[in-house]
Amino acid sequence: MTLFLCGILALILGYFTYGRWIEHLLGPDDRPTPAIAGADGVDTLPLPKWKNLLIQLLNIAGVGPVIGVIIGIKFGIKCFWIIPLGCILGGAVHDYISGFISLRNHGINLPELTRRSLGELYHKIYVLFVIILLLLVVAVFVNIPSQLIVSTLPQTLPDTPAFWIAAVIILAYYIASTIFPVDRIIGKIYPLFGALLLIGTLAMFIALCINGFQEPHLLTETEAFLAGMFTDQPVIPCLFVTIACGIISGFHATQSPIVARTMRHERESRCTYYGMMITEGVIAMIWAAAGLAIYNTFPELMSDKPAKALSVATEHFLGGNIGLLTIFSVIILAITSGDTALRSLRLTLAEYVKVPQRSLKSRIFVCLPLLGCIGLLLWWSNQDATSFEWLWKYFAWGNQILAASTLMACTVWLKRHGKTPWVTLLPGAFMTFIVFSFILWSDVSHPGCPYGFNLPLSLAYPIAGCVTLICCALVWRLGNQKTQDC
Repeated sequence: MTLFLCGILALILGYFTYGRWIEHLLGPDDRPTPAIAGADGVDTLPLPKWKNLLIQLLNIAGVGPVIGVIIGIKFGIKCFWIIPLGCILGGAVHDYISGFISLRNHGINLPELTRRSLGELYHKIYVLFVIILLLLVVAVFVNIPSQLIVSTLPQTLPDTPAFWIAAVIILAYYIASTIFPVDRIIGKIYPLFGALLLIGTLAMFIALCINGFQEPHLLTETEAFLAGMFTDQPVIPCLFVTIACGIISGFHATQSPIVARTMRHERESRCTYYGMMITEGVIAMIWAAAGLAIYNTFPELMSDKPAKALSVATEHFLGGNIGLLTIFSVIILAITSGDTALRSLRLTLAEYVKVPQRSLKSRIFVCLPLLGCIGLLLWWSNQDATSFEWLWKYFAWGNQILAASTLMACTVWLKRHGKTPWVTLLPGAFMTFIVFSFILWSDVSHPGCPYGFNLPLSLAYPIAGCVTLICCALVWRLGNQKTQDC
């Protein structure tokens, strides 16, 4: 319990200390933002600060800080200090600086930021990678909430008509929120969704505090928990791939331009970007604790799907009505990331093929081929349980490739503008090491891992280290090149 509460306190203190120092480094001023200087009435228009906060939080807080940490807590209570440390020094910095660069550059999307910082060759490969990853994100964030909805109904199998009815309804909402102006749907319903999310998470926090003080063993590594922990997966790199969103997530950088186009003042950026990632870190801590508590109560759940542990935890600690509300808040997390993931996908593709998005016809034109791809991914991912596991595994790993690339692009930007580059280079180097060591070590022979090169860690680590050093040297060299971009 002490480590859990200290971790949450550290996150809060990190916002007021390190977050303020990053703000001083960036130097927000009174120059016109994209919403003021280039409003188009669709994607770029001013919204109140409180709406932007909720939109950013719900954009980035998908199922990662819930499902991901329920899986990740199986690495042990070390998660209670790794999550705050990674969030303060890595994830929140990643979100803040990438969002601020977009804010300073007319709301540019992540691939364009990468082109200006890392060059045309990397950009051509990277934009395809981003589009594929966002397609995976949308498919995942249709699949998971549909399964959670069906789990609350009498008919619970994922291949029932109820699943597909839920999936079609969710996808229809995604389409509407993607093609209509940002203030028409997202700006109106997100305050309600945000309130439900905060109520559900607060309810779980209170329940954990009450039960944790009454039964201190719930938030410790009991013998039963130790028996089911991950022992065949190395903490580095597997933990940082599993708990993607609670520590750092490249997906967030694809979402930040949405709010960069609706922000009234640059000085709102620390609260909007750094602050909302810290909030997501708090959410991740609460659900990691919920996972630990429910695994200590029902150790057999450690071998079951994380969605099952989530469902049992909410019912056990919160009861029927509040538990159902909390499940609904998790469904909201997925849906409110999926809708803006599709919106970001439309904007990224339109920016790449240079199709203006002012007219409804143009927005529909860009969306149609994307919907076909999403439909195929959704159909394939529900052929059996293994198919969805593959979808999730590659999404998580690809997500961290985005994080490493974004941090390196931010390093180039900082160096070119005479600002301290180490704040992004160090976490960027760490995440580069993570993604390379993971794919070098990974193989289907390791439980819960995708195809990789199946090298022993004694080889994977030094090779990943050498690749990381080469990448850092290239990034440093690019930072010394002065250009007119960004």
